[in-house]
Amino acid sequence: MNDKELMNDLLSTVKFNCDLLLNGTVEAATPEVREAFNACLFEFLRIQDEISQKISARGWYQISPAEPAKIRQTERKFANQNFS
Repeated sequence: MNDKELMNDLLSTVKFNCDLLLNGTVEAATPEVREAFNACLFEFLRIQDEISQKISARGWYQISPAEPAKIRQTERKFANQNFS
């Protein structure tokens, strides 16, 4: 396994763990458990950002900027929803 494959595998694993930790945070039965999951989630998000920056700097992870029209469309979509 080369460095690029290893880093991309690591990034995928960290993203998967973020998903699990988010679910744990949302489903936590007590505030203490929620805070424990939340603290781990934020640490994994920090790690994910660090990995993304490193592999992006090597050209192995391309992040496409969002088109302004798509951003406006998404803003309108959520602005018209009633969340109460």
